Amino acid sequence: MTGTIAEITQGTSPVILGFPHTGTEVPAAIRDRLNDNGRILADTDWHIHHLYAGLLPDVTTVRATFHRYVIDANRDPDGLSLYPGQNTTGLIPATDFDGVPIWNPGDEPTNADTTARLADFHAPYHAALAAEIARVKAIHGIAVLYDCHSIRSRIPFLFEGKLPNFNIGTDSGRTCDPTIEAATFDLVSQAGGYSSILNGRFKGGWTTRHYGRPETGVHAIQMELAQSTHLTSETPPFTYDEAKAAGLRIHLKDILTRIETSALTLAHTTRGPQ
Repeated sequence: MTGTIAEITQGTSPVILGFPHTGTEVPAAIRDRLNDNGRILADTDWHIHHLYAGLLPDVTTVRATFHRYVIDANRDPDGLSLYPGQNTTGLIPATDFDGVPIWNPGDEPTNADTTARLADFHAPYHAALAAEIARVKAIHGIAVLYDCHSIRSRIPFLFEGKLPNFNIGTDSGRTCDPTIEAATFDLVSQAGGYSSILNGRFKGGWTTRHYGRPETGVHAIQMELAQSTHLTSETPPFTYDEAKAAGLRIHLKDILTRIETSALTLAHTTRGPQ
């Protein structure tokens, strides 16, 4: 490990980009307990922080450096399921997204491991994220957390069929102002060659649901991208496809710009002319 739980870039935009799942660092003592399947780290949100890099001037970014197999920064710290009745992975996953075990027999994480990793990884990441939300809100009177994710297009263990390219989650409209939700969905709906859905299989993870409190001036929205939109292949070595990414980045830039504009408009409406 580098010793840094979260990489932070501070900006002055009302928009904050969260990256809870792009980290690939695993402490040696934890890596030794992973089996060969687990060491592939297949369920990483591969290259997403590179995909979004430079799209919005002065944006704040908060990126977890640790891998989700250490502990999942986008899960409820109490271990409650976000999708009751559906297959999913837990706070410290027991399996990968295909339901295949990731730990050596007898080395599965214990309750003591969960307690320690909550304190050492999960809590520091969210402390950093919460601090940046508060800082940005102090500047504008509003903050918008845009949580950045990606996932393979086909994972039968988690969902049927093929996932749309753009998957927007706002917990069915609870986590952000309707103008922010509408601005985002309108743009992805008009993106030629891409499919999209609002609050489908992915309605926003714990991060989005925890921080998204529009009545307080803090809005949150999750974007889950199908990895087929920016990877050469959704299998190892999960190579970034520059050509695919270039086309996708055009739409992502439009989305972030529109969200920023919507946020500033909301802030002006709330505060009145300054």
